Amino acid sequence: MLQKINKSLNNLYNFSGYIAAFFLILIAAFILTGIASRMFGFYIRGLAEYSGYCMAASSFFALSYTFVNGGHIRITLFLEKATDLRKKLLEIWSLIIASIFSGYMAFYFLKMLKISYEFQERSEGADEILIWIPQSSVAIGSLLFFICVFHQLILRIVNKYD
Repeated sequence: MLQKINKSLNNLYNFSGYIAAFFLILIAAFILTGIASRMFGFYIRGLAEYSGYCMAASSFFALSYTFVNGGHIRITLFLEKATDLRKKLLEIWSLIIASIFSGYMAFYFLKMLKISYEFQERSEGADEILIWIPQSSVAIGSLLFFICVFHQLILRIVNKYD
């Protein structure tokens, strides 16, 4: 059963990476549309804001995918010199700290999303979009990152860390 959960979570992280890539494609589309619209003499409101929202979504959805694939910057200077037991303890300590901070971040992004939804807060841009819509991708991405870090902590504790 734990292997099935592990496989499902890894699939979720990969899917999160695909979502991040989709938002990168949207950024390119919005920027190219903005350039083309200026060349042809018309203006489309909100393209700069939508590019920013897509950048935030892409960044936060990529966190879990990047972390599980070892793409985040890691400090290996101490780990290279540590013995096996000390290395495992340092990794567990680091993952505990990362779990605390990522959980804190996810909690407050979800809280911010809830408040924005309750007050129906709108952006200050030209389009005045409901701000909870782009905030939802940040909140979901940060929650996925917390799940990913905590998942890696559990795997390291039970010695099934890749």
